[in-house]
Amino acid sequence: MKSINIATFILLGASAAVSCGGSQQQQRPAQQAIPVSTGKAAEQFVTGASSYPGSVVPLNQTDLRAEVSGYITGIFVADGATVSKGQRLYEIDRTRYAAAQEQARSALAIAESNLARVKRDLERYRKLAEQDAIAKQTLDYAETDLSNAEAQALSARAALTTATTDLNRSVIIAPFNGTIGMSQVRMGALVSAGNTLINSISTTNPIAVDFPVNEQEIQRFLALQKSPAVEKDSLITLVLPGGAPYPAPGRISALDRAVDPGTGTITVRATFANPDGLLRAGMNTTVRILSHSPEKQLVIPYKAVTEQLGQSSVYVVSDSSTAEQRTVVLGQKTGDKVVVASGLSNGETIITDGLINIRNGAKVAPQPQQQPKP
Repeated sequence: MKSINIATFILLGASAAVSCGGSQQQQRPAQQAIPVSTGKAAEQFVTGASSYPGSVVPLNQTDLRAEVSGYITGIFVADGATVSKGQRLYEIDRTRYAAAQEQARSALAIAESNLARVKRDLERYRKLAEQDAIAKQTLDYAETDLSNAEAQALSARAALTTATTDLNRSVIIAPFNGTIGMSQVRMGALVSAGNTLINSISTTNPIAVDFPVNEQEIQRFLALQKSPAVEKDSLITLVLPGGAPYPAPGRISALDRAVDPGTGTITVRATFANPDGLLRAGMNTTVRILSHSPEKQLVIPYKAVTEQLGQSSVYVVSDSSTAEQRTVVLGQKTGDKVVVASGLSNGETIITDGLINIRNGAKVAPQPQQQPKP
């Protein structure tokens, strides 16, 4: 009798425990939704920018070298000055070159005088030969003397040209308008013809920037080169080494003749106005080329993208307010947005903030976006 009561008590206790457990499971709260900010995938026309490393190069540059030997007797320009075409820059001792010119001029005068005498003699001999008053051999000698005199006059004239050229080359002038560099010689320095570098000069306004582009973009840059000037002015800009934008727009002026087979790139040249001399030859810059999409593209905020193991993904809010992770293929980035080439549809809702707490399938509660204060 006592054993029966104990068994009954155990059964009643077990039933009560099961009843309590079931009620606790029924009263367990549902999964809490994670507050997130959302945005829409929308189609729009995209304006993007491609960046290329560029190097500033002058459109015209040359080294000034001595063409005659001698000592520097005059320097007429300051280092780094702006010069005009034909301006005197340096002078090499002209004494012996002026003397050589005078000597060549005198030799030419003698040769021309001798030529005139031989011509008179030949005319006289020809008249006598018509009358059979002289031997035929005498006339032949006179004609030979004329040929020799003409050759001597021609040689003297060439010697005078050479002497005059040397005298002129003893003064070095600016071959074009531009900016001169730092002088490599000083007063009294001995320079050698063809060897001594005296200075360099280059044009500064306008100036060019060369940059390499992939061979696949050749058609794009050919189109830019042929496009109207107004449109080009808004598409090509320059960023200076410190990150500041260059104030003047540029234009595509030339493409190199060939593609570098080693790198698969071709050099493109853009020209910029440089009235203040802000751009200097050899400066490293960044060329930015704007591009406008011909048709609308799907765009989302770039902050909605997460990347892992080389793959990009976003979280899409489903109809049941859960987060669905979606792999996407990205296109061009423009500002704080990015083009989605595939993986999303127009109008889908994506999560933009609060991604650190989101997992695939998590319940989310979209929150209204806070408007920036005016």
